[in-house]
Amino acid sequence: MNTPSPHPPDKGQASAQRDLGPLYAAGFVTAFGAHSVAANLGGYATGHHASLIELGVLLGVYDGAEVILKPVFGVLADRIGPRPVLLGGLVAFAAASALFVAANKPGLLGAARLLQGAAAAAFSPAAGALIAHAGSRQRGHSFGGYGAAKGLGYLAGPIGGGLLVAVGGYRLLFIVLAALALVVAGVAARFVPVVAPTPRPRETLIGLVHRLSSPTFLRPVAVLAAATAALSAGVGFLPITGARAHLGPIVTGASVSLLAACAALVQPRAGRALDAGRITTNVASWALIAAALGLTLPAIAHGPVVLAAAAVLIGIGVGVATPLGFTALAQTAPPGRIGETMGAAEVGRELGDAGGPLVIGALSIIGLATGFAGLAVLVLGSALGALRQTENERSRPTD
Repeated sequence: MNTPSPHPPDKGQASAQRDLGPLYAAGFVTAFGAHSVAANLGGYATGHHASLIELGVLLGVYDGAEVILKPVFGVLADRIGPRPVLLGGLVAFAAASALFVAANKPGLLGAARLLQGAAAAAFSPAAGALIAHAGSRQRGHSFGGYGAAKGLGYLAGPIGGGLLVAVGGYRLLFIVLAALALVVAGVAARFVPVVAPTPRPRETLIGLVHRLSSPTFLRPVAVLAAATAALSAGVGFLPITGARAHLGPIVTGASVSLLAACAALVQPRAGRALDAGRITTNVASWALIAAALGLTLPAIAHGPVVLAAAAVLIGIGVGVATPLGFTALAQTAPPGRIGETMGAAEVGRELGDAGGPLVIGALSIIGLATGFAGLAVLVLGSALGALRQTENERSRPTD
């Protein structure tokens, strides 16, 4: 995971930060857009007498569109350049939100969510590709800042979305989402530079399969998927653990905020340490071990201290592993295939995002403690597998 980057040299720090700001804002848009709506769908289901199946579809169409389309738009970003894909995705997100507002039909909420997810599938891998082009000396910090911006979106989404729905209903929420995406698109059009497509050699289907099944790709993707699984499971189930221990909504809500805050604050610092050479990308595996320990705590003990410790360990583990995993992918991506690499890697993250809560939910038939312990074992297995693969590569004789 420590391969030298084949990508362009660094730009000036001030110029790079100016260019990266709109990319961070795009990350906030996709996270805030996803969670501001999803967290308030329960009220929609109740108000419109929607069944649990309908609610599940509304929750799933956004992520489903991302899983299917992110690799497609990643390839497109490589072919035509990531900037037009980024701008097109943001404008499409605004248009999808505006269409729901203009139609003023609650029944179209599912279609609006599907179109928003498709748009986010465009600008997410494009933003990752643009960050990868920022230069190897600040790539870790750049991915850390992007992850922190998304973390703020995850944190602000449920609260901000709830306030907007309470004040003006779903129309006001979608008006704000449309305006936010358009503003970010305008700023990105002004400051994000054009990155010309890099000539790339032809690749056969067998070559593609070989590349996407190689350890240099699968190892960081497995780390990212496990980290995202721990994050989504912690956000979803730590409050349930607190509620069952009769801790009250303030304490349980604070645990989620603490987890998200730790993840958001740690990511830029972990990326900066990587850029400075103080750590390597292999530290991501050790960070997953910390996240696994955080998931274990609710399985063996209860109380506010345990809940806070679990949130901190999961948040720090996710915050360290995420920028290091993305940087490892950027370092090993072939020239001209950064968007494709990021799009494929995002699929792994989305599967982790959905899989973490599913694992705990399924094992909770036996007991919630079993669910946490089961996911902790899977996260720990991903960490140990990555460490073992790294050791095998180090011990392999070189020509």
